[in-house]
Amino acid sequence: MTGFKTLTGLAIGALAARAQAKTVWATPHDSYSSSIGVLGCKIETGRVAYWPQSVDCNNICVKLSYGGRSVHLLRIDQSGGAYDISYDAWAYLQTGQSAAADPIVGGPVAMEAEDVDASECASLIKTPGSKLPLSAANSINFLSSCLDQPSSWVAKNHVLYNICDSICTLGQDEECTLDLSVSNQPSCPHTLGLTTKLTTAPVFNILYQSGKTVIAGSGQEVPARSE
Repeated sequence: MTGFKTLTGLAIGALAARAQAKTVWATPHDSYSSSIGVLGCKIETGRVAYWPQSVDCNNICVKLSYGGRSVHLLRIDQSGGAYDISYDAWAYLQTGQSAAADPIVGGPVAMEAEDVDASECASLIKTPGSKLPLSAANSINFLSSCLDQPSSWVAKNHVLYNICDSICTLGQDEECTLDLSVSNQPSCPHTLGLTTKLTTAPVFNILYQSGKTVIAGSGQEVPARSE
């Protein structure tokens, strides 16, 4: 009887998971961006979802499946209506290879998507403790909305950097702190928001169709990278 209950529980769990998944028509996106100021130099930019829905403080990790393969994607930007995903992820799900190795082309592809716990995207974030890296100068509106939800994932798992843009071309690569009881502006070792040219933390894009890897800020081609 115990075995039957276990099997029944597993079946119910599987049905619940299937109910949460939905079909989306995924399209390729080859230029990193983030409407909430997530810094591309601190994450895996080849694994990002650009969904029509606004970014919230909890559901920032998506599991996308196709043809027996699956990837996890950070949902940190909002599209104008399409279910865009990083070109590299779009290509990998169809071919099993990076877009740099096999730069396929095409239009929308039906894939299964489901929101999953943010911890499942931890390997995509390159900060200590896998905390979401935000721009100290340009992410405060989003962060404040999450701090108003103190139990939210972003409220508990974020770090601010004195970098001005999501492709990390301006500012200082240094951590900042925010104490709202003192000020609504972060405190950084250097002046907050100073637009000093930053070249030590490049963001890379894989270009659609050509598969070339380029530096986002300059367009300079560089050798393909292995993550």
